[in-house]
Amino acid sequence: MKLSDGIEQSIHSVLMLASLGEDSVLAAAALAEFHGVSTSYLLKHLQALAGARILSSVPGPKGGYRLARAPDKISLLDIVIAIEGAAPAFRCAEIRQRGPSPLDAQFFRAPCGVNAAMLRAEQAYRAELRKISIADLATDPQTPLGAAIEARGCAFLDRHARRQSIST
Repeated sequence: MKLSDGIEQSIHSVLMLASLGEDSVLAAAALAEFHGVSTSYLLKHLQALAGARILSSVPGPKGGYRLARAPDKISLLDIVIAIEGAAPAFRCAEIRQRGPSPLDAQFFRAPCGVNAAMLRAEQAYRAELRKISIADLATDPQTPLGAAIEARGCAFLDRHARRQSIST
């Protein structure tokens, strides 16, 4: 199974936004710059994440994106569905019913073994993604790699985060 590049970009963007303070947003262009990706391509995915209520979009010249939910309430499956859609990766086209001498329709009432196996695999894949939250993916700043990742992200956020007043 091949997922689009938008999945990786979206997950990393959500991870970056999880580091923001409650009163801050980050522009799509800043997220794209940080990850070295196309702003227009990333923006399409950020909009899909906002539509799925994973992100909140703040309009205007000082606007940007922030998480709409706590990191522990956003699963990888939420992100995959927001970007790729809810349809299963495998779509049975019922090729058993094509070609010469097709069998009688009564034999096609139940899904074939191929379809059933692929759907079971999809369910297992989705179950695993459902278990992993954005909070679970936070780096451990006690490790050298975690410290380097945190320092890079914090320095970038210090320069690019836009503080917003939160109205109640």
